[in-house]
Amino acid sequence: MDYYAIAVTLIVLAAIFGYVNVRFLKLPNTIGLMVISILFSLGLMAVDTQFKGFAEWEKDLVSQIDFRTLLMEGMLSFLLFAGALHINFQQLKAQRWPIIIFATVGVLISTFLIGGLVYGALSLIGLPQPFIYCLLFGALISPTDPIAVLGILKQAGVPKQLETKIAGESLFNDGIGVVIFITIYELAGGGGHGAEMGFSEIATLFAEEVGGGVLLGLVLGFVAYYLMRTIDNYEVEVLVTLALVMGGYFLASKLHFSGPLAMVIAGLMIGHDRFRTSSMSEVTEKYVDQFWELLDVLLNAVLFVLIGLEIVILPFNFNFIIAGLIAIPIVLLGRFIALSIPIKIMERQLDFIPKTNLIMTWGGLRGGISIALALALTSDMPRDLLLTMTYIVVIFSIVVQGLTVGRLVKRVTKESVA
Repeated sequence: MDYYAIAVTLIVLAAIFGYVNVRFLKLPNTIGLMVISILFSLGLMAVDTQFKGFAEWEKDLVSQIDFRTLLMEGMLSFLLFAGALHINFQQLKAQRWPIIIFATVGVLISTFLIGGLVYGALSLIGLPQPFIYCLLFGALISPTDPIAVLGILKQAGVPKQLETKIAGESLFNDGIGVVIFITIYELAGGGGHGAEMGFSEIATLFAEEVGGGVLLGLVLGFVAYYLMRTIDNYEVEVLVTLALVMGGYFLASKLHFSGPLAMVIAGLMIGHDRFRTSSMSEVTEKYVDQFWELLDVLLNAVLFVLIGLEIVILPFNFNFIIAGLIAIPIVLLGRFIALSIPIKIMERQLDFIPKTNLIMTWGGLRGGISIALALALTSDMPRDLLLTMTYIVVIFSIVVQGLTVGRLVKRVTKESVA
């Protein structure tokens, strides 16, 4: 099957599943698409026991799609830029310190907490693994997924102040989390360096990825601002934003900078009210917003269909599934504790709504980024185990947490008013 045929298949499935969801299930789009995709996959596998060939068709389709490359080197740049473009910059600025601390210190604490707890849990159930691989799992599962978070928060009724914290954290901790994962991956030998890396090399790698990504994002944002300010043509200006994302992300990969952080910074700059009023006419602003909103919806639909279809390539090992189910409370506990520390430190200086930690823990969804990072693991690592665990945590996160976070917010709000 060629690339065009694969793209056609995914778009057709996304359209059909989207229609079924809107017409019958009426779930939030991202959740509905993924649930229907999983049911579709399980249905084909069940039918395949009687009529051979159905599940093989799906396996053949999924095996030809490099999910990690497609998301991390293709879709992610567009989705992060689109998400950052519509974040309220003033709200983000007001909440900048908790967001920065949650996205850095919080992710680091979560990585080591989850890694340590998973190390102990796997030993208890007879699946002991070296600690470095448990840390790898902690690193890939700690960042909340902005793609999942932003799509579901819109419908959850989260207070604006808290929504900005969760959305802002998810945008930034994605880039930080990927850098932490790459660092641990290198230490585990995945990059061919392993134990050769010392503290200075690790610090340099981290500073280059993070600092370079932020700096590149600022440069890209300024270049786009200058170009769009000097013309008034919405077609070319939309093209400028598209070139910024595609060219900027490609340049980041060549410079070994964090592409996700560069896209977030550039998106925030272009979405800033001052940038909009001084560089875009009302017509341009309308077309830029509609273009990126449509692209965001389309790519989200394809992504969550793909997550559902990926179930056919999972190794159905009973012990791996048990490990995945055990990982769910571990991941939630790790995030809860990791958030508690900075919240406790900042609660006197900043106004947190009641039970902020609980809502941020339950509203911090995992998604395609975690699966993509798990798929990046090599065959000499416990790839099948960690991939199965990751998939189970992601499914629980998106379906269970995603469907109930709105009710949790309403309940907490009602209790605080009473």
